[in-house]
Amino acid sequence: MEIRYLILVLLTLVLGSLASFAEAEIASSLKAATAGHKLTPNDLIEVKVFQEPELTTATRIAADGKITFPLIGEVAIGGTTLVEAARLIRDRLQARFLVDPQVSLILIEPAKRLFTVLGQVQRPGTYRFPDQEALNLIQVIGIAGGYTRLADPGRVTVKRHAQGKDSLFRLDAKRMARDQATADFLVQPGDLITIAERAF
Repeated sequence: MEIRYLILVLLTLVLGSLASFAEAEIASSLKAATAGHKLTPNDLIEVKVFQEPELTTATRIAADGKITFPLIGEVAIGGTTLVEAARLIRDRLQARFLVDPQVSLILIEPAKRLFTVLGQVQRPGTYRFPDQEALNLIQVIGIAGGYTRLADPGRVTVKRHAQGKDSLFRLDAKRMARDQATADFLVQPGDLITIAERAF
């Protein structure tokens, strides 16, 4: 009976160690996966300052790339990495309020990076970018199933809202498909791509 008990205790300890190791590996993998993430509008982040629990803040990055943080107000962190953003906040806190603050920043939920393809494609709709991947115009048309038989690939428009203003690009996807030098028009999150109908 005593031997069985000892075996049970040993098994429990071994399984517990394996579970802890697995959790540590998962945490390490997640940290590595987000380390190079460039912060974008609508990312949900959490900022902590060591031994300053009242400063812990969970917030979404605004459309202009800024967050509002206690004591220091607005901080522009859009386009920075997690480490760079933490350093910006630390420097602002250290300049006026705290001595050598230890700031950590984690990505709780990345923004949904979406684009929409309408008009003469097989599957019009809204699609999500692959994680951390860039897509050009030809690729997104392919994702939407390619052209219908009524499509005019020479008349493609891309509507984009960036930095508070709308831009409209008129593109020739037919020429882009032939000429690699012009094929690198990169689609951005939020873009609305419309494929025109061929004139008869």
